[in-house]
Amino acid sequence: MTFAPGWTGRIPCAVLGATGSVGQRFVTLLAEHPWFELTRLCASPRNVGKPYGEATRWVQACACPEAVATMELVPAEEPADEVALVFSSMDREVAGPIEVAWANAGKLVVSNAASHRMDPDVPLVVPEVNPGHLALMDTQPYAGGILTNPNCSTIGLVLALAPLERAFGVKRLHVVTLQALSGAGVPGVSSMEAIDNLIPFIPTEEQKLATESAKILGTLEAGAITPAKLVLSAQCNRVAVLDGHTECVSIELGREATIEEVRAAWDEFRSEPQELGLPSAPEIPTRYLEAEDAPQPRRHRDLDKGMACVIGRLQPCPVLGWRFVCLSHNTLRGAAGGAVLLAELAVAQGRLPM
Repeated sequence: MTFAPGWTGRIPCAVLGATGSVGQRFVTLLAEHPWFELTRLCASPRNVGKPYGEATRWVQACACPEAVATMELVPAEEPADEVALVFSSMDREVAGPIEVAWANAGKLVVSNAASHRMDPDVPLVVPEVNPGHLALMDTQPYAGGILTNPNCSTIGLVLALAPLERAFGVKRLHVVTLQALSGAGVPGVSSMEAIDNLIPFIPTEEQKLATESAKILGTLEAGAITPAKLVLSAQCNRVAVLDGHTECVSIELGREATIEEVRAAWDEFRSEPQELGLPSAPEIPTRYLEAEDAPQPRRHRDLDKGMACVIGRLQPCPVLGWRFVCLSHNTLRGAAGGAVLLAELAVAQGRLPM
């Protein structure tokens, strides 16, 4: 087995908010991870002391790992000496101070919560898009550090945008999202609301797409992020799909480009995770499909183990120049999988406190 750089064994890690749907995704990804060893599961006070399998309403398609099911849940508020790396999937309402406590205790916190995403000294990172932003950690006051994973719909969008921004620049875009039910957590949207229906409102989602995309695509200078000058209009909808966020994008590029050039930008896009061979990195981060009816959530969300942005239907747009459809798996690439890849990148860059 090849261990993480600087370590002779697997890195001990904890999951905060382990019983929720994203917490469960963390558990499945970490149970047999080559670099990380799941040693601590943290939950709300009502579940502390219970075995994980007893306290968790398991909603994943696979079985809960046997070794994890018997682990006793412990308080999230109490940083543990033996843990080096922390994955947070807690609700925003409680995550902020608890994550700071772990960071002050010398731990690297990789958070899927929204609490610290827009803090000026906290990197908001999609590993293929802005790996250099991890240097923002140097300005943090913690003995450890905090890194944040973006919102699930933002991740798929910026993966599709980044190759175009690098090649041509991006001026304006309009995006309509069709977001899966799993993005609402458990129990989420009721069947009476979801079946035979579309809900054209997801609280704060449209604002997150604009502000997070600008931060991710921005530039790091003198210890601060200058947001990208990106004009983005978003309309976000919840649809009756289990997993996979689909986004219909119309875009104005910074210069003229042919359809071959746009396709080449996606086809040739590789970045630091691919160069480093990180365990969770997709071989092709922006995968274009030729079929005229692709991408589709049920058929394509699990390509590259659910870690790619799948793109299709590139056509001229009479309003902004180009339009396309992109799809990403919201609980893998858009949540737990993206956070695990971010942790791998931080470790490979030597940013895990020793």
